[in-house]
Amino acid sequence: MSDNLTRRQFLKSSALATGALLLPAVTETAAADDIRKIPLHKKLGEARTICPYCSCGCGLLVATDERGHITNVEGDPDNPVNRGLLCPKGVSVNQLSNSPLRLGKVRYRAPGATEFEEKSWDWAIEQIAQRIKTTRDESFVRTVPVGDKNVPVNRTEALAFIGGAANNTEDCYLATKFARTLGIVYLEHQARL
Repeated sequence: MSDNLTRRQFLKSSALATGALLLPAVTETAAADDIRKIPLHKKLGEARTICPYCSCGCGLLVATDERGHITNVEGDPDNPVNRGLLCPKGVSVNQLSNSPLRLGKVRYRAPGATEFEEKSWDWAIEQIAQRIKTTRDESFVRTVPVGDKNVPVNRTEALAFIGGAANNTEDCYLATKFARTLGIVYLEHQARL
């Protein structure tokens, strides 16, 4: 019993000593606040977002320059998932965005071709939309026979949709509505695969 009491007293006194050591640092922050009022040479933007990697949903604070390029990534202290902490993948978001190896244009290789060619984003989006429409139109099933009746199903089994775990609730809701509007029945989520 007395041993436990001694440990508790030791922990309390250690906490008080640590607080006393940090107290001068708290008083120095007033001078640091004055320094922050100096105008910056570059315009910076800061936005909250979610880490694009695993399904945890860690919050990020992303700082960008005037061209929208990421200059810094930190954990969001207000996010209840990570509370400001980041794993090595989350810290590397800056490198992912600014890597010289990252493709900046659409590259397309036609069927049977051996070389890639650069295409515009407008061309790529139009091609994707046209191929989805063509596949849906060719495979759309309006009704299936059940007994002596035809039951409406309005579906396609030639398309599938998979959601990402880093998407927020609103993204997932809209993606599901879009997939169901197309008649997609193979609707999955990365977390279940």
